[in-house]
Amino acid sequence: MTSRERVWTALEHRQPDRPPIDFGGTRQSGISVFAYARLRRHLGLPEEPPPRVFDVYQMLAEIEPAVAERFGADVVGLNRRAVAFGIVNADWKPWTFEDGTRALVPGGFNPDREPDGTWVLRRDGEVIAAMPAGGWYFDRLEKLPGALHPDLDEWVPPRLGPQELEHLAAEARRLRDTTDKAVIAPLGPPYELFYGLGTGDFAAWMITFASEPDYVRRLYDKLVTAWLEDLEAFHGAVGDRIDILQFNDDFGTQRAPFLSVRAFRELVMPAYKRGLDWIHQNTPWKVFLHSDGALGPLIPSIIEMGVDILNPVQTTAAGMDPRRLKKEFGDRLVFWGGSCDCQGTLTRGTPEQVAAEARAHLDVLQPGGGHVFASVHNIQANVPPENIVALFDTALHYGQPR
Repeated sequence: MTSRERVWTALEHRQPDRPPIDFGGTRQSGISVFAYARLRRHLGLPEEPPPRVFDVYQMLAEIEPAVAERFGADVVGLNRRAVAFGIVNADWKPWTFEDGTRALVPGGFNPDREPDGTWVLRRDGEVIAAMPAGGWYFDRLEKLPGALHPDLDEWVPPRLGPQELEHLAAEARRLRDTTDKAVIAPLGPPYELFYGLGTGDFAAWMITFASEPDYVRRLYDKLVTAWLEDLEAFHGAVGDRIDILQFNDDFGTQRAPFLSVRAFRELVMPAYKRGLDWIHQNTPWKVFLHSDGALGPLIPSIIEMGVDILNPVQTTAAGMDPRRLKKEFGDRLVFWGGSCDCQGTLTRGTPEQVAAEARAHLDVLQPGGGHVFASVHNIQANVPPENIVALFDTALHYGQPR
């Protein structure tokens, strides 16, 4: 099978020739540049040119085609010109991090160093992100609408502009014409309707969410109306040259959902359903939700909302046992991830332990299709290269004689 055929077979709940693999297709299935630099050395790749950091928020590396092919990657991402903090991925320049890792970063990445060693990014004089000395990624500090509580009669949400649409159209055409990969594009509402609206002051947003439902509905209506207009323009630009549309919102902690099923169904679900209904009625795209944590009580509503694919399938969170998920929802939901505990085994285990855990989850999630193999969220800076190799080689050779 080609990569696109392999992914679509799984999306249609049929058995592909081997597990489809996502390595770097999204900003939630990528790899820290610090881990990637070590992986490149482990693979014997030349030091020059150094890897690019395409997401300066999470410090994610751009995975080169040769590395993607080595690990059987079947998915590629259609990214915006600026994926983090409005910094356009252009005019690449060399950068050396504190641990000696060398990389290329966008020309617009110009953090300031504070006296205590913290790196900060500013916009209009305000600090919008900070990475502490010895840190591996930035914390986002800018306040978004949920925390700012704007006057909805005056406030206008951001929109896709002509330059961005032109970029997305050209990139979608290039990816379709030059690869056989399934193409995934992130295009949710202007902000994540639940978790993202609280960035910079999540407590303030939670108070608003819990105490002002009418205001929340009006805010959601304004954001989803903008999203629908963006979706129509985006579809006009890329057409059927993408396969999957991704949106993100973190509904779960590791022990339970952030919000009750009732609150989800009364406030969040109707808003998202407006957008997802439009997608299903007007495009062939599958809908991919990235949401971390313990989502079990919300999954029936998430399916009803119009989600086809759930990521990252955090199997160590409460109620997220893969056997239960496959049995109860495997005929209606594609599981994207669920490979290995990213907070334990992948970081601190041996390659043999990584392979054993990944294989056990493949045994549960692969039968009958409906599963795409990926790391459970981004591979962090301290993951050994041997464990990364073991993770993806387990999927790449799954089902073959050992």
